[in-house]
Amino acid sequence: MAVIAKPPGATAKPPAGEPPMLQILREDGSIDSTLDPRLPTEELKLLYRAMLQLRIFDTRMLLLQRSGRIGFYGTAMGQEASTIGTAYPLQDEDWIFPALREGGTLALRKYPIRLMVAQLIGNEIDACKGRQMPCHYTDRDRKYVAMSSVIATQFPQAVGAAMAAKIKGDQVVVMGYIGDGGTSAADFHAAMNFAGVFKPPVVLVCQNNQWAISVPVCAQTASETIAQKAVAYGMEGVRVDGNDILAVVTASRKAIEKARAGGGPTFIECVTYRRLGHSSSDDPTRYRDAAEVKAWEEKDPIERFRKHLANKNIWTDAWQKQLETGINDEITAGVREGEAAGPPPLSTMFDDVFKEVPPVLEEQRQDLLRQDEAKKGDGAFPL
Repeated sequence: MAVIAKPPGATAKPPAGEPPMLQILREDGSIDSTLDPRLPTEELKLLYRAMLQLRIFDTRMLLLQRSGRIGFYGTAMGQEASTIGTAYPLQDEDWIFPALREGGTLALRKYPIRLMVAQLIGNEIDACKGRQMPCHYTDRDRKYVAMSSVIATQFPQAVGAAMAAKIKGDQVVVMGYIGDGGTSAADFHAAMNFAGVFKPPVVLVCQNNQWAISVPVCAQTASETIAQKAVAYGMEGVRVDGNDILAVVTASRKAIEKARAGGGPTFIECVTYRRLGHSSSDDPTRYRDAAEVKAWEEKDPIERFRKHLANKNIWTDAWQKQLETGINDEITAGVREGEAAGPPPLSTMFDDVFKEVPPVLEEQRQDLLRQDEAKKGDGAFPL
């Protein structure tokens, strides 16, 4: 029988030593007016659109995978508020070290959907030239380091990049992500200790979605919370309702501003839930109780935020339809372009190995191109 991960309770009294969980939006969409960040209407609309785009994109891409048109996909369904809300207060010059479910943060930086689709296919348009796993995006210009399935490595990388910024005097903040399962890895502890000692401008985010593939969070740690682990490393630990976009934005903005001002690191635990499988290769019904999933569905971050916007007379049916149509049209155009594109040219396998291609690699490239040209039309694979 599956071990059920307990959903967060807004009114539950935290155990001794446990950081209180910040919640601003209640599950019915009402708001704690004393904590309301009072974001401008345009910002509220932008946040809602970004969350909705992530949900629609995930749904569409999973359907593509199920129909055999892409090979692999991992969704962030249920985690949209944590994903979008943590990165939203960052500035363009700040760096992001994503883990597994932060593709939405790159889209938040206006990365074109067509290029995200191309990466999933691995075609000639793909900026990664087909070399990276699907939904493992990267973009240097947008300060977005490649997503990685290697567990917990993002934390020491983020801390190291933040230390470099501190040494150079760059006024940037680095944000690194990890999952609840990643906190059991050695890299988590090394990064937390280093950050606590040297105080670099870094914000470390744990998306506690309750499951590390089939292992529940209660089997990862004996601590009452993940956030309280920060205390032992000499830094502030913050626990936030990860399905409350306003709470996530508020906690993240405070941590980012503190880091930029020289106040050192913050560790944020976003308490959220992974609604679907770990990836398109996973069947969560084999290890999760259906009642648990249903309980978390009722805490859906998009629906909660929609109710709040409706209460403020910002959300309307007409606006919802406009958003859905625009997002779906952009995705459809990206899929059509991506599926019409060819594979990456063979010669690109020699790119990005050295800054300047050495003679021995150039010789190999020319030899490959000659073979490819000679075999064209015979149906043989060129390698």
